[in-house]
Amino acid sequence: MINIAIDGPVGAGKSTVARECAKRLGIIYVDTGAMYRSCALFCIRSNVEISPENEAEIEKLLNERMKLEITLVDGTQHVILNGEDVSEAIRENSVSMAASAVSALASVRKFLLDRQRDLAASNSVIMDGRDIGTVILPDADLKIFITAAPEVRARRRYEELKAKGSEITFDEVLADVNKRDYNDTHRKESPLMQAPDAVLLDTSELDFTQTVEKVIGLVNGLGKL
Repeated sequence: MINIAIDGPVGAGKSTVARECAKRLGIIYVDTGAMYRSCALFCIRSNVEISPENEAEIEKLLNERMKLEITLVDGTQHVILNGEDVSEAIRENSVSMAASAVSALASVRKFLLDRQRDLAASNSVIMDGRDIGTVILPDADLKIFITAAPEVRARRRYEELKAKGSEITFDEVLADVNKRDYNDTHRKESPLMQAPDAVLLDTSELDFTQTVEKVIGLVNGLGKL
């Protein structure tokens, strides 16, 4: 059993890197961001405004009406919301912004905490998010904090959205990245921060393959796989 925690800001490439490393290492990839996105999508579809003032209503909504399942197909995570596979729907830009707001709510984080820890307790996993090494898996075998300059992260996100046909501008994406960075680092509950024992990996001048190799090297250095 091995648990690897990867944290970092939006657009740092955590998910794509973690997913590829999981395949290379033969372990399970857990995308916690997808869980928060699912909660955000459910709130949007339920016409509930995501704000601290509505936290009690959101908590009741999630506990009484939301059924969230995480299934693994060939090591790939699929998110099932009330019987529907929403793995693609939760990637919409509007859901991304809502996810940042919903993840700041203590009740939502509590709702997902046990689900995330259960996955790590019964499997060798590489898990990415904002507070994996600091809160979710504080005893992880390896903690990595992946980051990059805001402009670099915005450019990557912009190119990804353009490839999907989005008409969003680079300036809009950069503004979104900066706003989410502020929200994630200033929220009261589990703010984004580098764990004291995490390895800092700045990918501003690294491509995808180089970043993956860096992470694989760190894992192999543990001598557990």
